Amino acid sequence: MNLFDEQNREPLAARMRPRNLSEYIGQNAILGEGRLLRRVIQADRLSSLIFYGPPGTGKTTLARVIANTTKSAFASLNAVLSGIKELREEIEAAKERKSLYDKKTILFVDEVHRWNKAQQDALLPWVENGTVVLIGATTENPYFEVNKALVSRSRIFRLTSLTEDELRRVAMQAVGDRERGYGKWQVVFEEGALEHLVRTAEGDARNLLNALELAVETTPESFPPEEGSEIRITLGTAEESIQQKAVLYDKEGDYHYDIISAFIKSLRGSDPDAALYWMARMTEAGESPRFLFRRMLILACEDVGLADPNAIRTVEACASAFDRIGMPEGNFMLSLAALYLATCPKSNTTLSFFDAMEAVRKESNGEVPNHLKDPSRDAEDFGHGKGYLYPHAYRDHWVAQQYLPKTLQGRVFYQPGNLGYEAEIADAVLERRELQLSRAAESDDSDVLSFSFDKEEMKWLMRMNSDPKADGRLRNGLLDLLKWQRFYNVLDVNAGGGFLVWEALRRAPEGCLYALTAAESEKEFIDFHARQLAEERRPFTVAAAAFSDRIKALPEALRFEIILVRDLFLKENRTAETVLLLRQKAADGAQLLLSQILPQCSTRLSERLSPRLTPPELLARMKEAENAVYTDSANPLLTLSEEALAALFTENGWQVTHREERQTSGFRFVPKERVEAWFAPDGIYGCRLETEAAAALKQLCLNQIAGKNHPWQQKLFVLSMKTV
Repeated sequence: MNLFDEQNREPLAARMRPRNLSEYIGQNAILGEGRLLRRVIQADRLSSLIFYGPPGTGKTTLARVIANTTKSAFASLNAVLSGIKELREEIEAAKERKSLYDKKTILFVDEVHRWNKAQQDALLPWVENGTVVLIGATTENPYFEVNKALVSRSRIFRLTSLTEDELRRVAMQAVGDRERGYGKWQVVFEEGALEHLVRTAEGDARNLLNALELAVETTPESFPPEEGSEIRITLGTAEESIQQKAVLYDKEGDYHYDIISAFIKSLRGSDPDAALYWMARMTEAGESPRFLFRRMLILACEDVGLADPNAIRTVEACASAFDRIGMPEGNFMLSLAALYLATCPKSNTTLSFFDAMEAVRKESNGEVPNHLKDPSRDAEDFGHGKGYLYPHAYRDHWVAQQYLPKTLQGRVFYQPGNLGYEAEIADAVLERRELQLSRAAESDDSDVLSFSFDKEEMKWLMRMNSDPKADGRLRNGLLDLLKWQRFYNVLDVNAGGGFLVWEALRRAPEGCLYALTAAESEKEFIDFHARQLAEERRPFTVAAAAFSDRIKALPEALRFEIILVRDLFLKENRTAETVLLLRQKAADGAQLLLSQILPQCSTRLSERLSPRLTPPELLARMKEAENAVYTDSANPLLTLSEEALAALFTENGWQVTHREERQTSGFRFVPKERVEAWFAPDGIYGCRLETEAAAALKQLCLNQIAGKNHPWQQKLFVLSMKTV
């Protein structure tokens, strides 16, 4: 039968659909050798799937490949053309196959997002009971457009636009195939012709094949020509076939994405001259202005954001005006949008949304706090909405209350920038966050003035204005001082909120890890986050206020190759008994890491008082009182020194192998109540000052320090040791 018989005149894109995995091009991330999807297709062990991606990426084709591979019955529906009636017919046929022949049915639903909720709901019970295995294809995000129940029962595979190399292989496959393509003739591409088809297809294989078909079949005077004839495709023919001028950005043949990348980076880098140049290169070469506006709209949100909220409005207005005016005057709109973006302040804080997305994906979904629940239905029976504070009833239309789930309280996603509009709102955002966190803060009865690392809410405060990656670098830098084996047993004697716990688990996955905490709330925090791990991989946790009670709770015969001691002596007096208890739990050749904040070397309150607003004599009295506090032998928690700590361990069974000092930077929130306690007659400063000086200094601290977040430097003393 001739390829060009009327009944066989399907479009080239339809004729060239791959029939098996070996013919399929692209999507190596999900279909490459050894990938999960390839294995389940080859083994014919499919569960429900949803293929999500832009047009022309092979979603329907992949379903056809599965149909040719599986031993199950394969049925197909198009959601645009089919409804409940057709679905019921396919379900009845599937039930019959299952009951009479014990044969599974795979139901492919193309454009599944086009079905409304009722239609998708009608499919759900048959997917759930196994009557059909669903394969859905959609160009829309299934998490938004497909029934959540269907999504939860399906594995989502995202298909991406084909690369230029993959599109080139698609084209060469078509011109080389004698049965379905143009292999009976010699199709020759002149310089730049195939490259233009590939580049302007924009990752869409169907678009490429349609253009190729038009170029090949309109080049000879009549088609088909004599077998073996040459068909020469010129650049002009390629341009006409895909209805877009070739984007030849320079003589060296820079690719489209290189130039748009240079344009975007010039806008981001606030260089208006470079931005105009790269945009002129693209415009002159025939780039679509709508594509340029699309990229500038994205940049207005991604790289300008709240530094200038007018950026998105300006670019959108220019894009709208361009649609009304067109070319050539539309170049003014392109120029205005690009110049505005290149010269306005920049901020990328909108990326904080992706931090929130990562939290959603990696952590358990938190329960909506009771006071935020809808009270219209269950207020009487369940108390939904009880305790909610209506912001408009308060001064400035705001009141401190928690809006995140309990498991995420204190989590910070958005960090205000310091330019433009964002700089104006930064103080208000941080102040409100501080007040929210202070409501949730645990009470602290001690007078330790240093940063309290075993308080989760204080960690949150510190992280608000610091790089979260810095915490990871500090943690890894500490643990890197030790030599690790996968089978080691690890003891974290002051685990707090788990700062070292999770990385230690990763480094010693075949041993056990005990995390000891001073507070039950810290134990619960670690236990909660450990639920995502398999039970045999979870850390063991012990909570007890006294250090000796924590140690006694450990299994008697258990010994540890690694012992982590972090900031233990901010709450626990340094005594030989403490160190001997650690030595008793150490295995032969054990390693111990001591990381200790030294309060006397940290930022002091007097350093946060403004010399301009504080009388010199009062500032001098404050410094004298501080010196007395940090040299008072009656308070060993505040007089920690490097020499004393090193000597304490070396005298009680440990040999120091490494010693270093580090400066850490963070932020400290000083509550008003803490200031008042410090300067009370029996307070840590008040008892060392005359009544008049104490009152004056208290007022100065309340005015300048209380209720604010302050930069705070601390000295970290680090020892790594091994048993003698």
